[in-house]
Amino acid sequence: MAGNSQRRGAIRKEGTKKGQVKGSGGQVRKGLEGKGPTPPAKARPGHPAQRRAAAAAKREKTREQKAEAPEVIAGRNPVVEALRADVPGTALYVAINIDADDRVNEAVRMAADKGISILEIPREELDRKTGRAMHQGLGLQVPPFEYEHPDDLMRIARDSGEPPLLVALDGVTDPRNLGAVIRSAAAFGAHGVLLPGRRSAGITAVAWRTSAGTAAKMPVAIATNLNRQLKSWAQDGLMVVGLDADGSVDIDSLELATDPLVIVLGSEGRGLSRLVGETCDATVSIPMAAGVESLNASVAAGVLLAEVARRRRLAGRI
Repeated sequence: MAGNSQRRGAIRKEGTKKGQVKGSGGQVRKGLEGKGPTPPAKARPGHPAQRRAAAAAKREKTREQKAEAPEVIAGRNPVVEALRADVPGTALYVAINIDADDRVNEAVRMAADKGISILEIPREELDRKTGRAMHQGLGLQVPPFEYEHPDDLMRIARDSGEPPLLVALDGVTDPRNLGAVIRSAAAFGAHGVLLPGRRSAGITAVAWRTSAGTAAKMPVAIATNLNRQLKSWAQDGLMVVGLDADGSVDIDSLELATDPLVIVLGSEGRGLSRLVGETCDATVSIPMAAGVESLNASVAAGVLLAEVARRRRLAGRI
C-alpha cells in the first residue's frame, strides 16, 4: 500500500549508500576546489601541439642516435680514396666471395698497413651497414666525429699567432658541400669551421670522403644558436663577412681580408638567412661572367678563401 512505512525496504537503513543521503558527501566542496593552472598545450595528452612536440622529440632522439653511430664509407673508389687520405678508419668490411680487383687489393693492403681490422661479412650485412648504398662489396667504418666547442675554435685561432680566420656555415645541408668547404678551409689557412645545431649537414661518411681526410685535422664546432655565436665573436674583435650574390662589396675590394675574420656561407638555395645577414659587418660578392647566376656553395667558399689567403700573404711581405 502506498505510504506504508512498515513495508520491508520502505525506509533506508543507516549506513547504506543507496538512495538519497544527507549532505553531498563532499562532492560540492570538491567541485568548488580549483584544479590548478591549465597545463601548456604541448603537455596535454591528445592535443595537436602535444603530438607535434612528441614527434619532434622522437626525430631529435633519432638524429642523436644516428650521430653517435659509426659511419660507413661505401664503394671501392671512395674507400680507397679515404684510406689514401688517412681518414681514421676503424674497420674495413669486405663482402664474402667478392670479385676482387686492384682497388680491393689496395684497400686491403692499406688497411693492413694502418692496423685497421679487416672483416669478411655477408653481402646482406654490408647492405645493412651502408644503408643499402652502392658499396660494391667494400665498406670502411669511421668513428663518430668529435665536434669542438665554439669557444675552442677561438682559442685555437688566437694561439696560432696569426689573425683568426674562421668559417661558419648557415644552413648548408649537402654533406658533399660541407666536406669540400672543410677541405678548402684547411687548404687556405682557416683555423676552424662552425656549423649550426639545426638545418645543417654533419660530418657523415660522405663529408669525410669529400674532405679528403682534412676533416680529421680541421677543428669543427657546432653552435646552438649561430647568430648569437657570430655576435659573440664580433664582440671578441672578429669582423663578420657574409658571402652573398648581392654583397655590399665585391671580392676585389675586400679590405677586411687581413683583419681577424669569420666568413659566413649561406645555404645552397636561399643563401644567408635574414638574421645572419643583418649580423654581418659586410657582405661580399664574387664577380662572374654574364649568364652565370651563382656558384656552388663549396666552390664559392674556395674562391673567397683563396682571395683572403692571397691578401694575407701580400700583407705579410710588406
